[in-house]
Amino acid sequence: MRVFWLLLLATPALAQEAAPLPPPIPAPQDTPFPGTIAIAVDATDLNRHIIKVHETIPVEKPGAELTLLYPEFIPGDHGPTGPLAALAGLTIHAGGKRIDWTRDTVNVHAFHVPVPAKADTLDVQYQYLSPPTEREGRVEMTPSIIDLEWNEVVLYPAGHYARQITYAPTLTIPASWSYGTALETKSMVGSTIAFKPVTLNVLMDSPLYAGRYFEKIDLDPKAPVHVTLDVAGDRPEDLAISPADLAAHRNLVQQAYKNFGSHHYDHYDFLLAVSDELSGVGLEHHRSSENGTGRDYFTDPAASAADRDLLCHEYTHSWNGKFRRPADLWSPDFNVVPERDSLLWVYEGQTEYWGWVLAARSGILSADQVRDAIALLAANMQTHVGRAWRDLEDTTNDPIINRRRPLAWLTWSREEDYYVEGMLDWLNADTMIREQSGGKASLSDFARKFYGIDDGSWTTVTYTYDDVVKTLNEVQPDDWNAFLQARLHTHDAKHLFDGITRGGYKLVFNDQKTAMLKSIEGRLKQTDFTFSLGLSVDGEGKIASVVWGSPAFRASLTKGGKIIAVNGLAYEDASDLEDALKLAKTSKAPIEILVQDGNHFRTIRIDYHDGPRYPHLERIPNTPDLLDAILAPMK
Repeated sequence: MRVFWLLLLATPALAQEAAPLPPPIPAPQDTPFPGTIAIAVDATDLNRHIIKVHETIPVEKPGAELTLLYPEFIPGDHGPTGPLAALAGLTIHAGGKRIDWTRDTVNVHAFHVPVPAKADTLDVQYQYLSPPTEREGRVEMTPSIIDLEWNEVVLYPAGHYARQITYAPTLTIPASWSYGTALETKSMVGSTIAFKPVTLNVLMDSPLYAGRYFEKIDLDPKAPVHVTLDVAGDRPEDLAISPADLAAHRNLVQQAYKNFGSHHYDHYDFLLAVSDELSGVGLEHHRSSENGTGRDYFTDPAASAADRDLLCHEYTHSWNGKFRRPADLWSPDFNVVPERDSLLWVYEGQTEYWGWVLAARSGILSADQVRDAIALLAANMQTHVGRAWRDLEDTTNDPIINRRRPLAWLTWSREEDYYVEGMLDWLNADTMIREQSGGKASLSDFARKFYGIDDGSWTTVTYTYDDVVKTLNEVQPDDWNAFLQARLHTHDAKHLFDGITRGGYKLVFNDQKTAMLKSIEGRLKQTDFTFSLGLSVDGEGKIASVVWGSPAFRASLTKGGKIIAVNGLAYEDASDLEDALKLAKTSKAPIEILVQDGNHFRTIRIDYHDGPRYPHLERIPNTPDLLDAILAPMK
């Protein structure tokens, strides 16, 4: 018996082979798809959040297989975020007979359709199941507002560049509603809008807001190129804009023109939802932008300060990201050729910079508010100690790695720091150009050289890292390659505040919150102790975040725990922690916190005695005020 087992063990195992892969999806070719695809969308089922779609697709090759794709890589998301799970009810008919489709086993966004030999069109029907609550995703339909993103409701044939596939879109909205979009209306019968035919890439780039309460505001009344603010609200009173706020938003257009020396659209629509029911959003498009804020955007500018750089940021993307785009972020379709994100520190980092600058220059925010925002952003970046293991350039992969899901240890994982740290690097570059040129040049000169080409054109022009370096050198000669490489690949924070310091300010901390921080806390429904205890708490006492390496971290606190008591007294609200911080400043006793983690209770002692700490920018005496010059309106 033992001999049998020895022989069995000595027998070579049969080699295992992987199952064969399915045939590859047809690669996109720069050839026209024959005919026009009709897409009819019905967005009237507000109660159930269901959007019905019907496409009529001309048959390119009767008797051959057609592959239909649901968009996976969504422009502006920088990663594979297409909500495939929300596509439902897909049925296809040809000549009145149903055709059974097969999903690709590797690329699950692809559907293989055997086209009958005599078919000339395919009738394709399906639904998009829009999230009814934020637990399922972003709420895009409410009783008063619809945010329609065409990438969520379209299927398209594989094998062609998106710019070579033409669609004739129609949309049915609730009766008596109004709408705004970059698409041009061909006709409207009842509540059904027919738009002029457009290519798929333009359709995907042209979302629509519709609303029960809706206002169109002209932001450049005397110009031949129209720029409008299309506002939808929960209630009619939310749409009331003061004369000062209207002037500031009109200033935004003019300040952008002065900064970039061009425009790259035939018309532009700021789509803005002021709503506490629709989920917030900020997404760039070439001739429009999706912007979602709270109801108080117009009615309480101080409380909504945390949102008020949003339109400035997304508007900047018309130049930076949509017109000029990193070469590895341009793709001929939305599935087969994936996006790559190596230059997001320009695409998003410089846009973040111009967003805040234009907010101050236009008056949408005051210069003081923007300085307070910069203080908060810089101080937060200082807590992102994950740079010790991960450089800034690697964070550009985050939209693909994580797909923008919440992280437990953000300051160590260092997710998408190319936004804010990139912004600080561009502030550094701007102040350096101004200093070296004696005030004769600035980053605005870079903007006009880089983004100001081909005025009026909205045909995308790609760029590379070398193009960025070359243009910086044309503005102010220096070793810009070394400058950028030092910041993209550093593992310390030594350059983080260079732009602030050269701008004439320094980062300081005191026990007073800025109005900007109060606005952010109101938006997040959290109280921030990031720079003292190293945590934040929500309105129910749950720990919303913990800074890696902070006093809270060293005491083994983590996100998700609930504070039950502070210093032996039942926890009521965040003021209990604020009081404990103040008491600890004059005491040697640690702050004692009872925390509930699931069914477990722990008493945590935090030995911290520096009191409340909140960031501010303080003027450095007898230094050039370059930051103030940057934030001042351009003449």
